[in-house]
Amino acid sequence: MSLHVTIVGAGLGGLVLARVLHVHGIAATIYEAEASADARAQGGLLDIHDYNGQLALAAAGLTEQFRAIVIPGADAKRIRDRYGTLLFDRQQGLGIRPEVDRGDLRRILLESLPADTIRWGHKLAAATALGGGRHQLSFANGATCTTDLLVGADGAWSRVRPLLSAQKPAYVGTCFIETFLFDGDTRHAASAEAIGGGTLMALAPGKGIMAHRHGDGTLQGYVSLNKPEDWLARIDVSNPAAALTGIAAEFDDWAPELTALITACDITPVLRPIYALPITHRWARVPGVTLLGDAAHLMSPFAGEGANLAMFDGAELARMLVAHPRDTEAALAAYEKDLFPRSAAIAEETDGNLKLFFNDNSPQGVVDMFKGFVQGT
Repeated sequence: MSLHVTIVGAGLGGLVLARVLHVHGIAATIYEAEASADARAQGGLLDIHDYNGQLALAAAGLTEQFRAIVIPGADAKRIRDRYGTLLFDRQQGLGIRPEVDRGDLRRILLESLPADTIRWGHKLAAATALGGGRHQLSFANGATCTTDLLVGADGAWSRVRPLLSAQKPAYVGTCFIETFLFDGDTRHAASAEAIGGGTLMALAPGKGIMAHRHGDGTLQGYVSLNKPEDWLARIDVSNPAAALTGIAAEFDDWAPELTALITACDITPVLRPIYALPITHRWARVPGVTLLGDAAHLMSPFAGEGANLAMFDGAELARMLVAHPRDTEAALAAYEKDLFPRSAAIAEETDGNLKLFFNDNSPQGVVDMFKGFVQGT
């Protein structure tokens, strides 16, 4: 086929798109800002859902490789209150959302692509419409290219998005402070026990300490606070110990095994304000370009859907391009017709969960939600 797809961003969604196209004999080139596949750590664990993420990996022909990286038991869940009281405990996962390390998942996708698919070290500086569905990409390293079919898979602050939409992500009112504690079972036994085999959610109105256990025993924490964006910006991580002490002061009446997930952090804490696009974000059809993943529907992580949706977007876009190899506009229109209601429904659910986690009834509302999941199986 003469069709060639240009993808900006080598995240999970862009990689799935390139892989599914490759399976069907369609060429793609990915331009990625990072210098190499190992330029930075790829984050924590992901629960991969049976109704979207796993379907995308099946379309990519990678189900066997996916199953090989699943971490047994990591989909266990515990909910505690601020005093450490155990309110919900499901140490036997349901099996429909197995957990994997994001880095391992990215690795199997990278290994599934031809070696020349990705152009590393190409940070997009500008995307310019040339007319007739063609676009020119200009990169920070001075390189340029033109394309007949452009896909923005370049995340929250997409430089492709302005070709389609004037919307920008907005702060949702909640921030994360990410922490890591190494050798959890030996050095931080009380915190490791509080977490259990998978994920811990210790919640209260307006705040929470969430954490999960990696396969190697590392404890990764996500300290969550409903705070103004400038509160987070004032935290000075150049003095990590002082920064962590200040953050822990927001939890001064919490159980010590929980606050240790803040104060015993072995790295400089990572500050993560949470942003989202409007729930019903969509755009009018523009020839030769579309979006997937966070570039299309950035949302908070409170339904665990971001990576799953990005991969499903990639697989679905590839499916439409395979079905319409000589009419890319028909393919893009069909893809977006399904994309918009699909992403809006999940964005609405995610927004509801964000409010549920930290409302005045927290953590009881979250306990009730997870008990409902168990009863519904």
